[in-house]
Amino acid sequence: MSIEIDILNGDASWKTAEPLHQAVWGPQQLADKPWRNVKWANADLRVLIETPEDGLVCHVGIYFRTVTWNGQKVHVGGIGGVCTREDRRNRGYATMAIDAAVHTMRANEAVKFAILFCEPHNAAFYQARSWLPFKGEVYCEQPEGRIRFDVMAPYVFNVVRAPTLGTIDLCGLPW
Repeated sequence: MSIEIDILNGDASWKTAEPLHQAVWGPQQLADKPWRNVKWANADLRVLIETPEDGLVCHVGIYFRTVTWNGQKVHVGGIGGVCTREDRRNRGYATMAIDAAVHTMRANEAVKFAILFCEPHNAAFYQARSWLPFKGEVYCEQPEGRIRFDVMAPYVFNVVRAPTLGTIDLCGLPW
């Protein structure tokens, strides 16, 4: 089986990613989620995994941002919008896409750590891939202003360091 992994501009590749994203995170799937009304940032880059047989099977958004951690500015990378076609799960696609995203973030020498947000049922998946729970507070922007972001659990990945305590302000929308 041949697998193609592309890392593309976030805005330009949204038309390609949107049908998969809507299939996985459409209105019916979001109806009972505590984060259903969150306004999310647009990805700077996207990892797209395609197979000749199935087309697009997996997506991971990559984000770059200067945030504050304990009041100090730090450049971070992030992943979000992780989704795999339901009929193609448990084949390693998400792991490959996340690995490609981490590799891309590491190539940006300014990135000190990476951060993601996930639901409890996905925590073990990320922890098995060296993501650590962030036990501090996270703040972000929403249309109504700055809020404490606690509808999904934050996890960090060690690029230069991986802070697990303190306060992170995303200085913008979450991803």
